[in-house]
Amino acid sequence: MLGWALTFLVVALIAGVLGFGGIAAVSAEIAQIVFFVFLVLFLISALVGALRGRTPPV
Repeated sequence: MLGWALTFLVVALIAGVLGFGGIAAVSAEIAQIVFFVFLVLFLISALVGALRGRTPPV
């Protein structure tokens, strides 16, 4: 999921450089949403793993 966020960020940056403001804004917003979903799921996963007593994989 983090890969998708980075992909949308790159699309937003390229669109911004080329002058496509609308596409850049939408891509940046999607990247931000996907990143925050990733962050929430990561924190939930870490919390559940800590409560079960498992060590995180290296």
